[in-house]
Amino acid sequence: MPRLIVNPPRRVAVVDDDESVRKALQRLLRASDLDADTFASAQDFLGSLQQAILPDCLVLDLQMPGTSGLDLQRQLVRAGLRLPIVVITGHDEPGMRARCLAAGARAYLRKPLEAGTLLAAIEAAITPAP
Repeated sequence: MPRLIVNPPRRVAVVDDDESVRKALQRLLRASDLDADTFASAQDFLGSLQQAILPDCLVLDLQMPGTSGLDLQRQLVRAGLRLPIVVITGHDEPGMRARCLAAGARAYLRKPLEAGTLLAAIEAAITPAP
């Protein structure tokens, strides 16, 4: 008899060029009953979209070599993929919060991240508005 999954785990993708951040967030998310996929770059994440199920939420580092988090966010919007995005950054710049939120991010958090704050932001991003 096939096993039925009533509520499959929600999937969160983490895009951050810092391996230690990716590993820590993956452990946190999995401990919180969320599936977590990690990517070292925007290009790695974009490449996965052709083979994988879209995540329910994207946790996106702002400052990365090559394509920045904001550039990736804009690419996704242009492609018609309106994923809920939580932006994280260790290099907060004046006006960047406003730009990310205007581009559609659901939250903008500064590193170091507090686990509860990040999980609450992800939950708010995933949960549809009433």
